[in-house]
Amino acid sequence: MSSLSRPGDLYISPQGSDGWSGRLPEPDATGEDGPLASIAKARDVIRQRKTKGELPGPITVWIRGGTYSISEPLVFGPQDSAPVTYAAFPGEHPIVDGGMRLTGWRQELLNGRQVWVTDVPEVAAGKWAFRQLFVNGERRQRPRLPKSGHYWMANVPGARVDQPGPGSSSFQCAPGDIRSWHNLTDVEVVALHYWTEERMPIVSFDEETGTVVSSRKSIMALNDIQRHRFARYYVDNVFEALSEPGEWYLDRTLGRVYYLPLADEQIEEIDAVAPRTEYLLRLEGSPDEGRYVEFLRFEGLCFRHSSWVQPKGIANRWPSEADMDPSIEYAADAQAALSVPGAIRLCGARSCAIEDCVIEHIGWFGIELSDGCLGNRIIGNEIHDLGAGGIKIDGAGAQGSVARRTGNNKVTDNHIHDGSRVFHSGYGILMTHSFGNDISHNHVHDFYVTGISSGWVWDYSESVSHDNHIEKNHIHDIGKGLLSDLAGIYTLSVQPGTVIRGNVIHDIEKWNYGGWAIYPDQASSHILIENNVCYRVDSEPFYQHFGRENVVRNNIFAFGAEGQAAIGKPEAHPAFTFERNILITDGTALFVGIPENLKRANFYSDLNLFWDVSGRDLLCADANVDTDGRFYWVETFSLETWREMGHDLHSIVADPRCKDLDNLDFTLAPDSPAFSLGFRPIDTSDVGPRPKGHRE
Repeated sequence: MSSLSRPGDLYISPQGSDGWSGRLPEPDATGEDGPLASIAKARDVIRQRKTKGELPGPITVWIRGGTYSISEPLVFGPQDSAPVTYAAFPGEHPIVDGGMRLTGWRQELLNGRQVWVTDVPEVAAGKWAFRQLFVNGERRQRPRLPKSGHYWMANVPGARVDQPGPGSSSFQCAPGDIRSWHNLTDVEVVALHYWTEERMPIVSFDEETGTVVSSRKSIMALNDIQRHRFARYYVDNVFEALSEPGEWYLDRTLGRVYYLPLADEQIEEIDAVAPRTEYLLRLEGSPDEGRYVEFLRFEGLCFRHSSWVQPKGIANRWPSEADMDPSIEYAADAQAALSVPGAIRLCGARSCAIEDCVIEHIGWFGIELSDGCLGNRIIGNEIHDLGAGGIKIDGAGAQGSVARRTGNNKVTDNHIHDGSRVFHSGYGILMTHSFGNDISHNHVHDFYVTGISSGWVWDYSESVSHDNHIEKNHIHDIGKGLLSDLAGIYTLSVQPGTVIRGNVIHDIEKWNYGGWAIYPDQASSHILIENNVCYRVDSEPFYQHFGRENVVRNNIFAFGAEGQAAIGKPEAHPAFTFERNILITDGTALFVGIPENLKRANFYSDLNLFWDVSGRDLLCADANVDTDGRFYWVETFSLETWREMGHDLHSIVADPRCKDLDNLDFTLAPDSPAFSLGFRPIDTSDVGPRPKGHRE
């Protein structure tokens, strides 16, 4: 028995039985008593004790190592509220598994290739279907065309290549790109444009005209305005494209799975798992009724294998709600895969925790804190291999129910990576309408759009977002050249008290435009941005679209491919104060705007240090993107002209004396001239997740 156990503790084991008491960590000598077999049974036992008034105080349900398969989510409600911890037994690794292992594999010949095949009777009977397969602990891909890169739509009836507009449920492909494939209605077109993907299942295809009709309407016009072309896309789940090792295909009509093995895989050793449930764990409170799920804690568990279905899609102000028809199923959300849920979902949860867990092989977001979630802790988890984003925090907006507002949650020390594998616009950490959250010491990387975001109002209207602290996070390898308008840290709306501090952000790659490190977008206001180190991005390390009275100070912005700081829409009020920053460039501009913006922008910039390692004369520039996606300068201004415009009158041009710029070590020497401007050293030694004993 664990030395940590207390009276009333329970035990669960793969060798247990739900007919036993659960008071013993292993079966007794008689075989008549021992641990329980399932978490659901332990929940029910505690629920009964609570009803009878028999809970002695805080208790722990100790879960022994092994796999606990589920075919439906574990659900806890307000009646389960009690100080209960569901924890891994010391030194052991329990797994909550939402998948089913596929067995009975055999070899067959398909198009001249040896493939592995198995039959799944539940699929053939129409009782089950799945879109993900995990083999030997790794996600495998459905066959797609083209194998890499993309196709371009040839025409979209009623749309133009150079203007925004309403979405469409049809388009015309170039000859040969799409054919009347086997199980055509199981094929999905994935259109890539702007900052989202449109996932459009095919309903019909006319080979003569090349017209593709989808069951879903795109959320925006199917075009690529910057390139003056219609949207690019790939097609997913094409049986005839099954050709590369690691690809698989489910023929739903036959209930048959085909798999092309990797070179080192053996058929007798294959561990193939298909998920059976979209959700793994749900805490379901009723905030409007004042009934919450409280004081539950999950620690040291692994939650694995969940499926996905495509949500209806949400416009949420882009385009305007007036343009939306609630009866239509849209092919995407307007932004951030907003309608995609979390495999672990909390609603109306207070003072609950998910700590030191692993969430992996997921179809949707990893964890979702939904309406009415207050004071919860998401700490020390590894969340990876995700269909969408890592963590979503979303409550009611300013016009919604106060009881459904979400805030004061702690999301720290998590490793969140390898996401947006299905819903490419899923963010690492997405905060929409939420306040007072601590988003700190996380390591976020390998997503296709944005690392961390805060806020969800596109103008100066009332917002519930405020006092969110985004600090000491390590964010990198974001974008990967797939979509546009993305960042390491992204903000929206007026949100006083929000702080972006001490983060290290690098390697941001965009498609057409907008690969930024820190990006205050529409109406981002009253935000403090300080002590961040941002470098090696496709656009500029800092870009403000529009907002008011932000403070940008004591940051290092370096090696932006198009510039170091950018200004978007000019407005009459002060946009931001930009002071005591270090800007390091390698032949690109310091400040960048679209044509005429730099001359009209209202911001204060001074006491900064500028340095160009190439030795080129420093300049600022208005710029644009051509129809091939290439960035170019429209008009340039020398530093002298920049100062004549009233900017950086006391800033200096000097080598900041970084420790090793070639290896991107920005530590300043004690005699750095930046210190004469009031610049303070930035300590990055504690950026990212901290050891368990050093988190508070």
